[in-house]
Amino acid sequence: MYMFDNRITIEDRPILEKYLNGYEYKTSGLSFSAQYMWRESNMFSWDMIGEYMCICGVSHLELEEGIILPFMFPPLTCTGEYDREALRETILQAREIFKEKGQPFSLRLVPFHLMEIIKEAVPELRWEDDRPNYDYIYLTQELIELKGRKFHGKKNHLNYFKKTYDYEYVELTSDMADECMQFIAEFNDRKDVPDHEREMLRYEEEAMEDVFRNLEAVGYTAGAIRIDGKIEALAVGGQLGGNTITEHVEKANVNYRGLYQAINNEFCRHVASRAKYINREEDMGIPNLRKAKLSYQPCKLLEKYIGVFRQDR
Repeated sequence: MYMFDNRITIEDRPILEKYLNGYEYKTSGLSFSAQYMWRESNMFSWDMIGEYMCICGVSHLELEEGIILPFMFPPLTCTGEYDREALRETILQAREIFKEKGQPFSLRLVPFHLMEIIKEAVPELRWEDDRPNYDYIYLTQELIELKGRKFHGKKNHLNYFKKTYDYEYVELTSDMADECMQFIAEFNDRKDVPDHEREMLRYEEEAMEDVFRNLEAVGYTAGAIRIDGKIEALAVGGQLGGNTITEHVEKANVNYRGLYQAINNEFCRHVASRAKYINREEDMGIPNLRKAKLSYQPCKLLEKYIGVFRQDR
């Protein structure tokens, strides 16, 4: 369900980025590259309410239970600042729009530092910890160097890969979209997952094809590793604020030992000049994904919260 009339389009990139880049949100979902990539599967839509841009979407974390919930991101500013009364008015108006459409209102994916600002403006909100959506943030240089005992296992896998396989890292362009999609299809075919996860893979395939055909227009940073001339791993990211790259997608053929470590390492090397940090997004509460992201030793977990009105509970 689209809560607002305006959709996320390439044509609207300038106005959207004016607000997405108007404050250091630091959260992976609040970049144009993320908004565009998941605009269909998450039904993102936007509108101006008062002084702020409001973006709505739907949450799929409850998809296994057959529940799809609409929500709103924290209102976005283009000035780097928030006015308490104006922010309050925007949130109250948004709540009324949700009511008119018969939907429960919630703010989701609110980073801790912004939650504190919203608390002052709207004390009626009750806040819940949203651990499945915490962002994993890493120092780019650490992921390149893999120094010390904490990275010993990663370095061993990477060294094995480099010694064993003849490979090349290439920056992806939109004219390579068909080659990328062949890799994505083969990657997903190897997975044995429940029906609700298979449905999410279908959403992802549709999103990825659009992304690969619009890499330059949207401003993605993307690269792949070819082995014997064929793509066997790829990564796609986008700029987040002034010093961070969000890695939206990272996939590798597990039949090649060390390939996951190699694509991560090469991607980081190629973005290091403009990214002190790598944001590898959330784990969605999936145990194996959480274990994998923690194994890369994040320098910070960006806490996110859900805000609901007390009287609406």
